[in-house]
Amino acid sequence: MGVTMEGAIQLNIFQFALVYLLLIVVIFIMKRSNINQTKLLIVSSFRMTVQLVLAGLILTYILQYPNPVFTAIYLMAMIIFSIYYVLSKHKELNKKFQLAVGLSLFCSGLFMVCFFIMVIVGIDIFNPQYTIPLAGMIIGNSMTGVTLALKVFKETLDNQKLKAESLLNLGVEPDKILNHIANNSLETAILPTINSMVGMGIIFLPGMMTGQILSGTLPITSIMYQIAIMIAICAAVCLAVFFSLHFGYKTLYNERNQISYN
Repeated sequence: MGVTMEGAIQLNIFQFALVYLLLIVVIFIMKRSNINQTKLLIVSSFRMTVQLVLAGLILTYILQYPNPVFTAIYLMAMIIFSIYYVLSKHKELNKKFQLAVGLSLFCSGLFMVCFFIMVIVGIDIFNPQYTIPLAGMIIGNSMTGVTLALKVFKETLDNQKLKAESLLNLGVEPDKILNHIANNSLETAILPTINSMVGMGIIFLPGMMTGQILSGTLPITSIMYQIAIMIAICAAVCLAVFFSLHFGYKTLYNERNQISYN
């Protein structure tokens, strides 16, 4: 007997609220393990709930009354907030480095979203049903990748300060020193995406595929979308991190080959 593909079961408020009971389990384990992050967990859960509810209300309106202007505004808001988030985590960067990061996130994110929607999916870029959720996945992962890469880059540079100074004194160009650190940071930033690709389909079913199956989409169609979006995410993370670091680190040294560490 075949399985009938139906839409996702609607949850009522009571059913939805029950999931918050799981936070009590997390809090208990954190207390038991002397992890003093209970406040952060509660605040993060609250912020997530508020932000997603607001996003849901806005998206409901946009999908009911589709307008290219609304889609463009939402897309730009996602990119701008992603840039703001990354830069807020790395306020120590100089202005030119921050500009390199912002432009890299903006250009790589916008390019990848346009390519995926217009070329891979083959529809209008202003179609909110596809553009907004797919852009969120691409831009969100790029934001996470760049944040991680900058953290690793800064920590490595700080830890290897004496080594870098010694190499400079030996005549090694700062570009070669910083390029090596940037490449290692890129590797660290892209590995989580690559590792998640390795386990997909065997260890776990990814969120996009699961959501489509719950909504009644045929599994083979869901698989094709999931493979395509994962490759796009991998490319977007790689581009955003590469350009952020390789344009950014060039602002850290002057014509006298002196490295500035901020």
